[in-house]
Amino acid sequence: MNKTSFPVSRLAASLGLAFALLGTAYAADTTRVIVSFKPGTAAAKLARAAIAKAGGQIKLDIDGENVAVVLPKAAVAALAKHSAISLIEEDAKRYPLSLTTPSAPPYELGQLVPYGIKMVQADQLPSLDANAGNRKICIIDSGYDITHEDLQHGANVTGNDDIGGAGLWTVDGTHHGTHVAGTISAVNQAGVGVVGVLPNSKIKLHIVKVFGDNGTWAYSSTLSAAAKKCQAAGANVISMSLGGPVPNSTEKNTFTKLQTAGILSIAAAGNGANTQTSYPAGYAPVMSVAALDENKAWATFSQRNKDVEIAAPGVGVLSTVPMGAGSEPSLTVGATVYAPGAMDGSPAISASAPLANFGLGDAIDTSVAGKVCLIQRGNIAFSDKVLNCQNSGGVGAVVYNNVAGGFAGTLGGVATTIPSVTASDTEGAAMLGQLGQTATVAVTATNYAFFDGTSMATPHVSAVAALVWSYFPSCTGEQIRQSLNKSALDLGVAGKDVRFGYGLVQAKAAYDRIGSLGCGN
Repeated sequence: MNKTSFPVSRLAASLGLAFALLGTAYAADTTRVIVSFKPGTAAAKLARAAIAKAGGQIKLDIDGENVAVVLPKAAVAALAKHSAISLIEEDAKRYPLSLTTPSAPPYELGQLVPYGIKMVQADQLPSLDANAGNRKICIIDSGYDITHEDLQHGANVTGNDDIGGAGLWTVDGTHHGTHVAGTISAVNQAGVGVVGVLPNSKIKLHIVKVFGDNGTWAYSSTLSAAAKKCQAAGANVISMSLGGPVPNSTEKNTFTKLQTAGILSIAAAGNGANTQTSYPAGYAPVMSVAALDENKAWATFSQRNKDVEIAAPGVGVLSTVPMGAGSEPSLTVGATVYAPGAMDGSPAISASAPLANFGLGDAIDTSVAGKVCLIQRGNIAFSDKVLNCQNSGGVGAVVYNNVAGGFAGTLGGVATTIPSVTASDTEGAAMLGQLGQTATVAVTATNYAFFDGTSMATPHVSAVAALVWSYFPSCTGEQIRQSLNKSALDLGVAGKDVRFGYGLVQAKAAYDRIGSLGCGN
């Protein structure tokens, strides 16, 4: 029997990314796989030698019996037949599962309580999170801004660096992990930021960084290794706001073993707006989390399938991002105050000048020199529109929608020197009647943002699981899982369904159920 988990032709096709292998003849034709050894140290030694002879490079040793290897594609089939090797399979990619360009809250209101806190009943338990010090949540993601004003510091927060080359866990270059962490445990401080499900700095956190600061993906191998780091750190709950479409048996086996060890693993269902299954959420030992909005309506991007187990807030979720990484846009024209959307990548500066019509912004027009450009969306990239305004002498840019509604834009990494924001179609029409009036465009750096995604729903469930479990530490992880499912607020069609699973996670209902019926009943 072929010991590859799928045909070699598919292996080559599905991993089209080439890795440079110095000193080999296969530099332009390689693939990344997981190689599983047969039991015993002798087999491992033989397998490693065979990998080297085949021109492979071991990139990550997962557990001594499974390794991630960059291997010449032409060598896969022959290596799979080696007597010391039990399996070769694709090292599937894993991605963060958030969707939108960050937008920021109105900070003049002081501390804000995200709607999800009340929706999941995190504020209804008798002693809140007073007992949470007996639980530890492991967050596998892009890191944790250890300097953040509204996140825990000190002995209750630990981590692992550089899983698969991701870098320092205390640095979060993509903002994703810090946002997830804030939903779990942003600290309750008067007048500061937001609050998490576990807001009183009692919960223990362990951070494992798998996504690098350049926004690259991770692999099944790095996720498996990270999950083992969580176990070694003593985690009770593993929170994974990530996934990918391809399953992996090594990864599945890892989570099966963690389940046996009493650890509750929770992952995002995916944002593909389809019926596909995302992994690790699709494995039986892992809870799959769907997303809802603040009206408890199913988020249309949330993947729907039989593996969806439970749901939580995942639309417009307000949480922490690395200090200064968020942006708060503002716009006034004459006496009118607008509510603009964010243009990701805009410098955090302000400008005031007469408002001028710049049309579609697709050509240089020096008549807007010294003015704020009002630009209609369409034809070319936002960055080109803003650069054309800037190169025409404009001092700020407002891009308004060409279809109904507002939007969040992005400059796509292109550097500009003028502030830019977005506006709805109706706001744009109103501003066309205000040309010549003084417009003030401002972008202020902030420490918080709204994100969408099943990535945002997942930490709500992870935190509720730890919160409820902290009151009943003698329960097993699987019993807590069953209690959460049985106490969820049923939504959609009666019973478990492909959109909501068992329903909206409810902390107080789960607490009451266990208190009345015992663990897992």
